[in-house]
Amino acid sequence: FLKLDLPGTKYVVGDGPQLDDLKRKYPAVRFAGVKEGEELAKYFAAADVFVFPSRTDTFGLVLLEAMASGVPVAAYPVPGPLDVVNQSGAGVLSNDLAAAVKAALAIPAEACRNHALKYSWDASFDQFEGNLHVFR
Repeated sequence: FLKLDLPGTKYVVGDGPQLDDLKRKYPAVRFAGVKEGEELAKYFAAADVFVFPSRTDTFGLVLLEAMASGVPVAAYPVPGPLDVVNQSGAGVLSNDLAAAVKAALAIPAEACRNHALKYSWDASFDQFEGNLHVFR
């Protein structure tokens, strides 16, 4: 993702063992560090697209956080994004991540928020409750 030729500014929120190397390799990228709560919400609110460049993460709660903020997702079609984004209309999955980013720009914020609501605590409870069976 960091090496893709895309318009705009790339932000990386978070940290990790490769952070210093990435900062040296990609000086044009803005590395914001770890953010939480309202501070993290400001980064989501300012984003046009949330890029999830991992091919190995599992569920990816951060995908839902982005969509709940009205931000479309661009990701690879791998487990995690396939489970959460897939054909939802709230993101684009492609092995061509640059193409996914460009296509995701056209997704309305409301479509993202509506899809994220399907994973809310209330929706999760309703689904759980709907699968309970009484045994006597």
